[in-house]
Amino acid sequence: MKSFATATAALKRRLGPRVVATDAASLDEASYDSAKLPFRPEAVVRVRREADVGAVLELANRHGVPVTTRGRGTTLTGAATPVRGGWVVDMLALNAIAIDDEAGMAQVGAGAKVGDIQRAADAKGWFYPPDPSSKEYCTIGGNIACNAGGMHGGKYGVTRDFVVSLRGFLPTGEFVEWGTATKKFSAGFNLRDLWIGSEGMLGIVTGAVLKLIPRPAERWTLLTSFRDETAALQAALALFRARVQPAICEFLDRESVLCAERATGKVVFAGQSGRPVLLLELAGSKAEVREQKALVLAWAADYATAHRAARTREEAEELWAVRRKCSGAMFELGDAKLNEDIVVPMRNYVAFAKFLARLKRESGLHIPTFGHLADGNLHVNIMYHKAVPAECRTAERTVKTLMKTVVALGGSISGEHGIGLAKTPFLRIQHSPAQVRAMKAVKDALDPRGILNPGKMFEIFEVWKHARLDVKLPWDHK
Repeated sequence: MKSFATATAALKRRLGPRVVATDAASLDEASYDSAKLPFRPEAVVRVRREADVGAVLELANRHGVPVTTRGRGTTLTGAATPVRGGWVVDMLALNAIAIDDEAGMAQVGAGAKVGDIQRAADAKGWFYPPDPSSKEYCTIGGNIACNAGGMHGGKYGVTRDFVVSLRGFLPTGEFVEWGTATKKFSAGFNLRDLWIGSEGMLGIVTGAVLKLIPRPAERWTLLTSFRDETAALQAALALFRARVQPAICEFLDRESVLCAERATGKVVFAGQSGRPVLLLELAGSKAEVREQKALVLAWAADYATAHRAARTREEAEELWAVRRKCSGAMFELGDAKLNEDIVVPMRNYVAFAKFLARLKRESGLHIPTFGHLADGNLHVNIMYHKAVPAECRTAERTVKTLMKTVVALGGSISGEHGIGLAKTPFLRIQHSPAQVRAMKAVKDALDPRGILNPGKMFEIFEVWKHARLDVKLPWDHK
């Protein structure tokens, strides 16, 4: 690997050895994210203030040093892995949170945890809806980098829908602001949205202004069971046609439910073990929830084989147990998984369910699937044993078939995880050569020396084959 020792020494002189770490423990910790693909950097820069980021980039651009931005490393695709070495910029100290109570906005640093932002907003009667499963660990900067979503996406939207403005630094080290803390802004190109979802390849976000909405006055949770996956999906479509917009509509197929039941030691519905479920939450004003509750109960009586409503928030938490346990419990089906966050248009839910059933039969692998039906974002988990070469090869063929079919159905290869390393081979399934050239042209224009998060998205590495979640993670309960 090319040595950047001279540049690193200059960086230490500029920011100090307490900011620029080169000890083995720091380098090892920053060498991988949740994709578990280790690539050692030359240094870890624990920035103290936003100006430090500009200093890092100015030197990196001058010396051609690769720079990878890191929050808490919860990305599932290897997007925060320093595959070219260089410097890792640790953003955790930029964690300020300030709520503008009048405007309904949050001023946040890139290192602020999403869960902390939600609690700060809630304390003032506001609500920040995007809720990735890792919200107690992940940072808002990382959420912006991959346009994270979560269970509330169908009703409220994803990270992009709540970013009012961004500030940060170009690869040259120059400070920029995209937008202002106002509800309207129409002055020039919208480069704010270009940075959102760019996985730290166009610039480094140091802070943002987020839109908040009034905290829902009422919430109500209902768990429903169905004969099979097709029946559950058709029932969900009937609910949406009735203009009911639940805050959350989570789907768990039979394998997901069975895993959760074995993990908890409890059957979801007596006499109906292993049946697919929909978990619904209504949220809004008391009048809105009361009106929609009546519609949902009538719908459940018509379509579900069983249903149970929560009378209290404590009972609601008990209903959520099946959803929280299912992902981690899947490791009983294999010690490795390909966790794919594909998106399918509603009109093709049933067609996708039929395809998935066929894929399970033909591959011989367990493929438990769950996700967010209100926006079509499904987590397809291809389980296999990493010590069995035949299963590894089958898993690789299976994920390629999955991606091709998703795109053929009008969907997306990623809804909230991004591309990183793990999905680089599939980018050209989603995008035409012209589209890829356009994206690369933007990258080259803003980062002509190619220092920001190099080796991702456009370059296919052999390492993608090993981008597996081979261990259970603290946030692995999507």
